[in-house]
Amino acid sequence: MGEQVHLGLKENWKQFTLLVIVNGFVGGMVGMERSILPQIAEKEFAIAAKTAILSFIIVFGIVKAITNYYTGTLANKFGRKNLLVAGWIIGIPIPFMLMFAPSWSWVIAANVLLGINQGLTWSSTVVMKIDLVGEKQRGFAMGLNEFAGYISVALVAFLTGWIASEYGIRPYPFYTGIVLVVLGLLSSIFLVKDTKHHVAKETATNTVPRLKNIFWDTTWKNKNLGSVTQAGLINNLNDGMAWGIFPILLATKGFTIGQIGIVTAIYPAVWGIGQLFTGKMADKFCKKDMLYIGMLLQAIALVVLVWANTMAHFVVLSSVLGWGTAMVYPTFLATVAENTNPQDRAKSIGIFRLWRDLGYAIGAILTGIIADVISINAAILFIGLLTLVSAMVIRYRMRCKTGGALKIWDWIMNKRKPNAGTEHTSLLCAGSASTIDQEIIA
Repeated sequence: MGEQVHLGLKENWKQFTLLVIVNGFVGGMVGMERSILPQIAEKEFAIAAKTAILSFIIVFGIVKAITNYYTGTLANKFGRKNLLVAGWIIGIPIPFMLMFAPSWSWVIAANVLLGINQGLTWSSTVVMKIDLVGEKQRGFAMGLNEFAGYISVALVAFLTGWIASEYGIRPYPFYTGIVLVVLGLLSSIFLVKDTKHHVAKETATNTVPRLKNIFWDTTWKNKNLGSVTQAGLINNLNDGMAWGIFPILLATKGFTIGQIGIVTAIYPAVWGIGQLFTGKMADKFCKKDMLYIGMLLQAIALVVLVWANTMAHFVVLSSVLGWGTAMVYPTFLATVAENTNPQDRAKSIGIFRLWRDLGYAIGAILTGIIADVISINAAILFIGLLTLVSAMVIRYRMRCKTGGALKIWDWIMNKRKPNAGTEHTSLLCAGSASTIDQEIIA
């Protein structure tokens, strides 16, 4: 290879930007059907919207989770770019199947393909970005990645909803999907470059030992990786609950469709936009602190939600829930990368994403059963307490990285001191011999 390989966001900004755009197309594929599937189920196939949403979350969550695992295992063997292209090829039939589906089973089949498409493409863009940026800016890289994906979900959901209201629910909204597949496939084939040379370069200097059993170490055995994996599962479990239960809860309290739309939009909007800031924070602060505070905020918001009544209550709690999720989402992936050797990383991320996305299906099933057997409030309270337990696992099982991780509480306390700018060296985690640059305190 003629050109020299460099690690870093600045050094690889062209490829990185391209991968952010590609991940926008990836997110758009989910957004394409998110706002109109319930309408299709109800108006064209006479299925209750609640059942339709539940079946979509379960099928999509399970298939995407399993595909995440295989994407991670096969990344080193076949190359990240090849798996990305394969994901787009599998995505080609999806808009056509949704456009012309004669029965609901066709829609479910399209969502099986969508789960495979999302697992291959989203996982590949995540791993490739981590490969490109190296050690220093992984949190920021993941923040940008997840921001692009989730903002695209929201924008395309809004766009297809508008098209459906103007021109009907089929076929016109799904033309968006055809455009996304064509753009995603062509840019992945002709513009994206594989990152195997970046992996080789980082491997040469990386000191993190190889994992003995990648599956079990990532799932639970390794204290840091296991803490992250359980938190990822619980995070998506409560997200699956929020997705299905929030609108029903608000409707039972007498809120209008317009008000329900505002409240349900605030949570993903704060989550999406917040990651632009929290990703950067994950590079500065101890990742354990980021994860613990983020999961704790989610738990508090969910438990208090049971007693919420006014619009103001729901807006504030949705914002807290969104910010808590924004704190953990990019930090999850950055923590997995920090605790794995580059040669184990793709597989470890795939295993983490397997458990994380299974949370959607588990959350939908669990909350549906509790809501039916007891009540909606009981389901929300149970998930809130489960999220609190997850935060405690992080609090007592995880460790900050030694040698340069800034503790959030120490930083807050130091900011209150008049001479804080000169005392920044005391803020490092135990075992660190380096100093933090003055700009962190500023």
